[in-house]
Amino acid sequence: MTAHTPPTPPFRDPRLPFAKRIDDLLSRLTREEKTAFLHQFAPAVERLGIAAFRTGQEALHGVAWMGPATVFPQAVGLGATWNPELVRRVGDAVSKEVRAMRAKDDRVGLNVWAPTVNLLRHPLWGRNEEGYSEDPKLTSAIATAYTHGLRGDHPTYWRTAPVLKHWLAHNNETDRSTTSSSVRPRVLHEYDLRAFRETVEAGAVAGVMPAYNLVNGRPNHVSPYLGEHLRSWTDEDLLVCSDAGAPSNLVDSEHYFDTHEEATAASLVAGVDSFTDHGTDSSQMTGRLRGALERGLLTETDLDTAVRRQLSVRFRLGEFDPEYDPHDATSEFDSPGHRALAQEAAEQAVVLLKNDGVLPLAPDTRIAVVGLLADECKLDWYSGTLIHRSTPLEGLYERFGAERVEFAEGVDRVRLKTSGGAFLRVPVAADAADEVRGAEGALDPALLAGRTDLPPLTTDATGTELALADWGEGVLTLRAPDGRYLSVAEDGRVRASADQPGGWVVQETFSLEPHGNGHLLKHLGTGRHVCVSAEGVKVAEEDPEVFELVVAERGEDAVARAAAEADVVVVVAGNDPHINGRETEDRTTLRLPEHQERLLRAARAANPATVLALVSAYPYAVDPATLPAVLWTAHGGQAAGTALARVLAGDVSPAGRLPQTWYAGDADLPGLLDYDVVGARQTYLYFEGTPLFPFGHGLSYSSFAYDGLTTRGGDGTLHVSFRVTNTGDVTADEVAQLYARAVDPCVPRPRRELLDHRRVSLAPGAVAELSFEVPLTAFAFWDVAQDRWRVEPGAYELLAGASSEDVRLRTTVTLEGEPTLPRAVLAGGLAAAGFDEQSGIEIVDRTKVSGDAVTPVGGSTGELVYRDCDFGRGITGVTVEVTGEGTVEVSLDGGPALAVLSAAGPASGPYDYVSLGASVAAAGVHDVRLRLRGPLRLAHVGFSG
Repeated sequence: MTAHTPPTPPFRDPRLPFAKRIDDLLSRLTREEKTAFLHQFAPAVERLGIAAFRTGQEALHGVAWMGPATVFPQAVGLGATWNPELVRRVGDAVSKEVRAMRAKDDRVGLNVWAPTVNLLRHPLWGRNEEGYSEDPKLTSAIATAYTHGLRGDHPTYWRTAPVLKHWLAHNNETDRSTTSSSVRPRVLHEYDLRAFRETVEAGAVAGVMPAYNLVNGRPNHVSPYLGEHLRSWTDEDLLVCSDAGAPSNLVDSEHYFDTHEEATAASLVAGVDSFTDHGTDSSQMTGRLRGALERGLLTETDLDTAVRRQLSVRFRLGEFDPEYDPHDATSEFDSPGHRALAQEAAEQAVVLLKNDGVLPLAPDTRIAVVGLLADECKLDWYSGTLIHRSTPLEGLYERFGAERVEFAEGVDRVRLKTSGGAFLRVPVAADAADEVRGAEGALDPALLAGRTDLPPLTTDATGTELALADWGEGVLTLRAPDGRYLSVAEDGRVRASADQPGGWVVQETFSLEPHGNGHLLKHLGTGRHVCVSAEGVKVAEEDPEVFELVVAERGEDAVARAAAEADVVVVVAGNDPHINGRETEDRTTLRLPEHQERLLRAARAANPATVLALVSAYPYAVDPATLPAVLWTAHGGQAAGTALARVLAGDVSPAGRLPQTWYAGDADLPGLLDYDVVGARQTYLYFEGTPLFPFGHGLSYSSFAYDGLTTRGGDGTLHVSFRVTNTGDVTADEVAQLYARAVDPCVPRPRRELLDHRRVSLAPGAVAELSFEVPLTAFAFWDVAQDRWRVEPGAYELLAGASSEDVRLRTTVTLEGEPTLPRAVLAGGLAAAGFDEQSGIEIVDRTKVSGDAVTPVGGSTGELVYRDCDFGRGITGVTVEVTGEGTVEVSLDGGPALAVLSAAGPASGPYDYVSLGASVAAAGVHDVRLRLRGPLRLAHVGFSG
């Protein structure tokens, strides 16, 4: 008999649409198999020939965590290029390396968690390095470019599947899993949602990741906005992946739900499709899902919805059609093209902040390069392992010749003397292999352990001279002469064992605490003090050693010597991305760390021709007055040093632009947890002070003239054009920026708002004719009175120039729109969160599922204003929906209280609202003012008559 070949199941038939194939595959999966698919590590289904799948491959600026890969500039540096086409090519290169690495290591995933589109609202945010800009338009332009590169250009099959991080209004690491961002409707729509929306609508996004925080009192992992907004922006099935550990946070830290079954069910129903929790162990999450099903909190249809979204991504990635997947054979990795692109990106990210003519440097310049970052190529938490490495010192050696470059790191050279008179000694470990943290790759690098193969520190009569660097706020690193940093492994021993500070909990940082006539040396990773015992040097909770810090040389002395012998000094200052400002840790100040300030002062005193090159993940407040030149670049990846040297030498004219405002000092900053960019006048959009350097700022070695600004309307679009001419004598890039502002708005509007931009390269004398098509919807604002977008009719000023403040051309256009109308409050009343102004108020959740309410901050007193409320021919009563205890005082136009409504006592729960009423007489149009006192929540105000 002839054996019959089993028929090809429909889900394996590439001739069928993905939707039909997914329907077929879903019908073949058991409920248990579908449940298992909802964990990050979805198991194989061998009976159907389906492979295991995991969500989440970090790829923010190169393939991260999985070993060596091309390392591009940090995301904020890519944002500083203002060059979407360059960033698209970076995304293309990263996705090709993902595919090439996966071919050799199936731990590498194709569902990439990048880019981060959180807006850089506050420069003290620890994860500033991960975002692109404080502006939603620029952020979405760069993010869209990166996602298109990650996706690839095949119409059907995606090279990788990008997931945007972190939904929503997430700009603080301090208590990040328990704090709530109070986001009024205008900020929600005009600011926070906008960057996500425009990127999703561009069509190369596979999903999003909710953030750890709460928004308006409700955790992002149960946000109704996932359904109300996110999924309405595209017809594609979007895969929503939880952040790591966040599902458990709903119960364990946020206490939002009583049981994990309730929390898991609520997340799934809200739109979370894949749970990242408990590492590779899926049993906890699948157990919770089974429990939710058994309790009737979920149905199998809910499982099907989430699994369908995951399968949609997997089909698009070509998993089920390997013979048709055009990306399956991709092998480009660490290619000459990728190396050149890394250098190009690093060069384009350099921002020249000030230049009095000292730059570019002449070829015969004698240079002193000094500073804690002068010979460093720093990585961050989301970097891959370097294959190639270029520091500023190495770049200057290469460009100017080692004989013309002097180097002084500026560390303090110290020995640590014990109370018994001995010194800490680093034993020689001649046979120890050099190891780079993370070189072998790890699904969770937070679990990487420190080295124990090296001998712990001991003591002797002479000891070892250590290089001490103070990174700010007393956080120190100590480095041995062989370049290894003092670190603490799981056995508590202190060793010189780390190639760099790093890890989820950094084990290479210490602090010196005054104690008697000496200091205690505290290890910050464990919180324990260093002690000396017969077994060697270790950290322990008892018997701390009292050390005398014996200084052999101050860093500023070495810097001054080098600076005095040079024509020009380049001070390279900034941050280590694993210290003082990183994921889990916000900064506390804009100031440059004091150690680096000392070095800068010493260099400047020894040589007035001192250039400050800031290499950092965020802005600093520095005084540029006495410096002839200042530059900034983010940590620039593997080619950072070469790029900086080429800019200093004039081989490349700098054209990076600031993607966020650089404030002059801490006093200019709002509170870290104040998310009201409108009311608190935040970012370049609303800031009314004088910045140190404005949004969009960046200088060139050439000069540019702007002229010929014209506008033309039609078809719902404003056509804007102008010319840019290179009037200098070198070829250079210019970033032309187009802004708008409403001349006489009915509500507070941005001082100016970016409409579009263009980065162009021009030879001397060349002219670029730039044209922009601006949809009239770009001039809209969120009208809280009508709860929708509205273009206000009237005059709008268009501004073209080289930054948000360097305006070269301007004109005014008059736009038609919808007239401003009073709030029609008789029919619908007032949604409490739909205020025009507030003081002392935060927005909270009306219910656990949807809706907003308001409450006084800290249960104290708060005020709300609702402008131009139309009471028609008259009202006779007012009602409020409240829960809790306190009073609501109602007045009109700032007059006396017309009614005081009191909630007599605590309700049985925060969502148990009662309706209170009082008599009020009013007619016509008035501003309604409410004063709230006490720990009550107000959801709605109604009027009758």
